Amino acid sequence: MYHRSLDIRAQAAEGSTFLFGPRQTGKTTLLRQQLPDAIVYDLNESDVYRALVSRPEIVRQQTSEMRGATVIIDEIQKLPVLLNEVQVMIDSDRTKRFVLTGSSARSLRRGGVNLLGGRAATARLFPLISAETGPELLDRRIAYGSMPAVLDSSNPERDLQAYTGTYLDQEIRAEGFVRSIETFSRFLEVAAVSNGQILNFTKIASDCGVPARTVREHFQLLEDTLVGHQVPAYQNTLKRKPVAASKFYFFDVGVARDLARRSPPPRGSADWGLALEHLVGLELQAYLSYKRIRARLCFWRSRGQVEVDYVVGDEMGVEVKASANVTERHLSGLRALREDVTLKHCVVVSLERLPRRTDDEILILPVNMFFERLWNGEFHLTDSFRTSRVEPAA
Repeated sequence: MYHRSLDIRAQAAEGSTFLFGPRQTGKTTLLRQQLPDAIVYDLNESDVYRALVSRPEIVRQQTSEMRGATVIIDEIQKLPVLLNEVQVMIDSDRTKRFVLTGSSARSLRRGGVNLLGGRAATARLFPLISAETGPELLDRRIAYGSMPAVLDSSNPERDLQAYTGTYLDQEIRAEGFVRSIETFSRFLEVAAVSNGQILNFTKIASDCGVPARTVREHFQLLEDTLVGHQVPAYQNTLKRKPVAASKFYFFDVGVARDLARRSPPPRGSADWGLALEHLVGLELQAYLSYKRIRARLCFWRSRGQVEVDYVVGDEMGVEVKASANVTERHLSGLRALREDVTLKHCVVVSLERLPRRTDDEILILPVNMFFERLWNGEFHLTDSFRTSRVEPAA
C-alpha cells in the first residue's frame, strides 16, 4: 500500500472539498486511509444509489444531528442533485465537512448543476508519483504507467487494456457522451499517437475521418473525464516569437501507450525518451497541484523551432533528455529562453549518473534526483506568474 502525498485530511479540515481524479487513481482508498471515521455514501453501491435517487434528502436527515462530522459522497457526478442538499447542510452547519469525489466533471457541468457557489475547494488526485513509488520503479512506470492497480499487477499489460475498456464502457458509453463509440475509439488511438505534440485539430480530424468540430468536442470530453489535459504554449518572450497552440497529454504514460497500441518501449529508444518527457510533465503537474502552487505549467517553442519541454510560471525551465551524456546542443533551448526570461532555475533532466552544473548555471540532474529535489521543495517555486495569452489550435 502506498502512502499518498495528497493530504486530503488537512484540506478537509479547512472546509468542504471536491476531490477529482480519473478512475482507479485511488480516491476511495485515500479517503479510507486519511478519513477513517467519516460517514460514507458510495454511489457505486446499487442500494445506496437507489435510495438516494428517490430521496436525496436522506443524507441531510441522517447527518443533521452529527455536528462536526465529515461526510464523503463518492462519485458525486452519478447524482448531481445531491449537491443541493449538500449546500443546505453547509449553510446550516459550518462545523460539518463534505468531501465529494468524482471521476468526471462533464455530468456536473450539465444543465446548470449546483457546484456549491464557492463553498467547496477543489483537490485533484493523480496516479502515483515518484515520492510514493520510490526511484526503483522508474522503468516500470515508463513501461506501464503509474496507476496503482496496474503498477502492482502481475499482468500489467492485460490490466492496462482492461482500464481503457472500462473507460469506454463506463464513462463514455454508459453516459451517452458520444454518438458513435466506434468513432470515438478511433479518435482515442489517433489522439494517443499525437500525445505530447502540438494540437492540430484539422490534421487529427483528417486522420479520424470526422469534422474538426467533432475532434474539438472529443478533446474536451477527454479533459472533462480527466483522461487528459492541455499544456499551453508559453507566450512571454519577445525576441523569439512563440507558437501559440497547446500540446495535449494523457493523464498517464501507460494509458497513452496502450491507447496508441504500442508495446512497452525499450530503454534507449525514441519512444522511451518521449515517455520520460511525458512522465516528468505529469510529476510537475502533480507537484503544483498537491503543493497548491498556482503557477502555470507550459511548454515553449519559438517559430524558429527552438523549444523547452516545460516552463513553470516564469521561474523554471525544464528540458528532458533521455541521454547519459548531455551535450551543448541539448542546452540550446534553455539558453534561448533565458535570453528573454529571467529564470530562477534552468534544469536538464537526464540519464547522467551524477549531477553537475554548467558554467552558465544550467543544472543537469539524473531523473530520480530531479524528482527527489522537486518533492523536497528545493526549487522554491511560487505562485507568481504573468498572464499568458493562449490561442486555440488549428
